[in-house]
Amino acid sequence: MNMFNPPHPGAFIKEVFLEPYGISYRTVAAKLKVSPSTFQRLIKQQSNITPEMALRLSKTLGRSPESWLIMQDNYNLWQAKQYLNIDEVEKLAIPV
Repeated sequence: MNMFNPPHPGAFIKEVFLEPYGISYRTVAAKLKVSPSTFQRLIKQQSNITPEMALRLSKTLGRSPESWLIMQDNYNLWQAKQYLNIDEVEKLAIPV
């Protein structure tokens, strides 16, 4: 299922976990065992979720690691579709 303008995982974390509960990014970074600047870059949508971060987020915030990576992939793919023109990309004809 294609989603229209899916959220960046950092925005999701901010809107679902941090803001409603008044939790600071420093608190979550400490639980994740990453530097506050690393987590802040994620929250500010300046970095992507890696498999390692997906595992950390899964343990700290819940959801499966796969769901965190899928969320990141959905965001990245939608963003790429906004600026990448593939009109001239050709299909490879594979003999049957």
